[in-house]
Amino acid sequence: MITDGVEDEEKWLAAGIAGLQQNAFYMHRSLDSNNLKDALKYSAQMLSELRTSKLSPHKYYDLYMRAFDELRKLEIFFMEETKRGCSIIDLYELVQHAGNILPRLYLLCTVGSVYIKSKEAPAKDILKDLVEMCRGIQHPLRGLFLRSYLSQVSRDKLPDIGSEYEGDADTVNDAVEFVLQNFTEMNKLWVRMQHQGPARDKEKREKERSELRDLVGKNLHILSQVEGVDLDMYKDIVLPRVLEQVVNCKDEIAQFYLMECIIQVFPDEYHLQTLDILLGACPQLQPSVDIKTVLSQLMERLSNYAASSAEVLPEFLQVEAFSKLSKAIGKVIEAQADMPTVGVVTLYSALLTFTLHVHPDRLDYADLVLGACVKKLSGKGKIEDSKATKQIVALLSAPLEKYNDIVTTLKLSNYSHVMEYLDGETIKVMATVIVQSITKNKTQISTAENVEALFELIRGLIKDLDGSPPDEVDEDDFKEEQSSVARLIQMLYNDDPDEMFKIICTVKKHILTGGIKRLPFTVPALVFSSLKLVRQLQGQEENPFGDETATNPKKNFQLLTQTIEILSSVPAPELAFRLYLQCAEAANDCDLEPVAYEFFTQAYILYEEEISDSKAQVTALHLIIGTLQKMHVFGVENRDTLTHKATGYSAKLLKKSDQCRAVYACSHLFWLDDHDNMKDGERVMLCLKRALRIANAAQQMSNATRGSTGPVSLFIEILNKYLYFFEKGNPQITVATIQGLIELITTEMQSDTTSPDSSADAFFASTLRYIEFQKQKGGAVGEKYEPIKV
Repeated sequence: MITDGVEDEEKWLAAGIAGLQQNAFYMHRSLDSNNLKDALKYSAQMLSELRTSKLSPHKYYDLYMRAFDELRKLEIFFMEETKRGCSIIDLYELVQHAGNILPRLYLLCTVGSVYIKSKEAPAKDILKDLVEMCRGIQHPLRGLFLRSYLSQVSRDKLPDIGSEYEGDADTVNDAVEFVLQNFTEMNKLWVRMQHQGPARDKEKREKERSELRDLVGKNLHILSQVEGVDLDMYKDIVLPRVLEQVVNCKDEIAQFYLMECIIQVFPDEYHLQTLDILLGACPQLQPSVDIKTVLSQLMERLSNYAASSAEVLPEFLQVEAFSKLSKAIGKVIEAQADMPTVGVVTLYSALLTFTLHVHPDRLDYADLVLGACVKKLSGKGKIEDSKATKQIVALLSAPLEKYNDIVTTLKLSNYSHVMEYLDGETIKVMATVIVQSITKNKTQISTAENVEALFELIRGLIKDLDGSPPDEVDEDDFKEEQSSVARLIQMLYNDDPDEMFKIICTVKKHILTGGIKRLPFTVPALVFSSLKLVRQLQGQEENPFGDETATNPKKNFQLLTQTIEILSSVPAPELAFRLYLQCAEAANDCDLEPVAYEFFTQAYILYEEEISDSKAQVTALHLIIGTLQKMHVFGVENRDTLTHKATGYSAKLLKKSDQCRAVYACSHLFWLDDHDNMKDGERVMLCLKRALRIANAAQQMSNATRGSTGPVSLFIEILNKYLYFFEKGNPQITVATIQGLIELITTEMQSDTTSPDSSADAFFASTLRYIEFQKQKGGAVGEKYEPIKV
């Protein structure tokens, strides 16, 4: 059925074009022979094709444009005729004899254009006559295109200031009156289209009207181009007349489009100076008009105007723009009681953007906007409409983008109240935006009060808001979110230790609510932030002036112990183990032996009770040895206890190769370069001999199970340790000991039972080259190495 209609329309258009072209051909022939009478006859017949009612606006436009092209040629002919002596007044009378009114009026407009150019009569009189005569066509489609043609041919002939057609003192008024009258009549025709035809075709009519709207809006564009329309005329005549037509037409489509046109075509400074008039019309529009978009566009234009130059800002203050816009939005929302939430939030979002551009230093204005938004949202509960939540995110993001400083945003007391209306997922999105803003701008948040407010805002990343665990979240996204929180914690800083300690306590309070999945990300960040404070306090006198509340390292270490213990609920023993060792190292730097010992004790307990994986044990043991080696705070008894434990753990590792490496690593615990009282050559030698025995046992075990003794890399590693301590001056390591080990390795490598290993060969060759290199150095080192034969 629809297809048939489209095909019929194509046929009617084709027939119309054919008739138009045929008559245009005869018209051209008459023009070429200077036969005015026939030219008028055929042009009238050509224009009669525009009398059709069978075409849609789109198809009618095709036909109209073909006729328009022909009329331009006819206009040129009329001009030439007047130059040849033909009276333009007679011509103006002659075309009015055409049989049908539509062709007659098209010809009249065409001749009228030539008449104005001839200047034989005032332009205002001719224009007034034409606009009145066009009332003869009341069919909406035909009338709109006729008046559009009149607008087109007259736009460069208006009696404007500076125009060649300028007349007496009131000339601009006449030009404006002509355009306004034509606009009013066109709008009436356009609105009338809505009420013609059956109700079932309403959607089709609205689509057709949408296609025609630019014909009406073009008049407002012409008005905006009239040089003589200054602010006073716009304020007193143009805007009131246009708004009168907009309000009185009571048509949703027309009101929305024309309000948009007014905002887009007239200058920003005019809008600013006529805010009262423009905003006063908004509550009078039909309830179904999308007023939020209209007002948002107005505020966006004014915001851009304010941002364009600081010189215009006093104008905004002078007209009290913020107050007027704020009141207008309130009235519109009250007038449209059923306005959806997205509309309310969009309006306040646009108002906030306007406020931030015009009054960036008035935080109270921005807070008023947020407060008004909260008031309108009250009682609605969590907002579930995705478009509305998107607008709230835009509303909350505006201050962040403007100030680039979360501390300034935190001063807005209603900011957090707006966030309360977001669902859990959107709160998380907003929290991410806030954290990214802080990270990007490197914002320094330096008070516990601000940290408290901030962590309330980003609670969507800190804990599960709806009580459900974050299992459904993508693992990579979750890691990225929590990593961003960890980065944020590291950025919190204050030079004052007491305030910094309060910040750490505030962060701790919040992250404890995060659940076991978040703690492995947030606890380490907090621990290292606390350790940073410990380093800051390092060497500080304890309780200066007897102030018991002053922050000191001991108080920090107590907090650290409590914080790391939280990880036992995860459980994350390996992470807790590493953090204990970091704290032990910090306690060592602060010369707090009991504290350092306690942290080591906790690390040892975790190693014994929680770390059972063999690879994890190896890594953990090497961390213990490395950390213990750096400790200088321990007395003989405590150090011996911890060292003994470490060497004991080494012998209990699962794989012989791991045992061997751990045991020879323990040798470093008995020989510290910087401390003469920690150089025990005998115990170093005992460790290395024990490592050799384990390496030998590993070889034998390999021979028993695989039929080959395996690589000799363990022996080469031990040889390197021998050389290290030999160089450091350990009297227990002699040339004979090293020589014996070299010969043992050489024998093993040449044995038939040893499996070939190129990396072990290269390692041994490199070690021998090192010995030769040390020999060639000369001096004391050269003499020391000289007896070793390689």
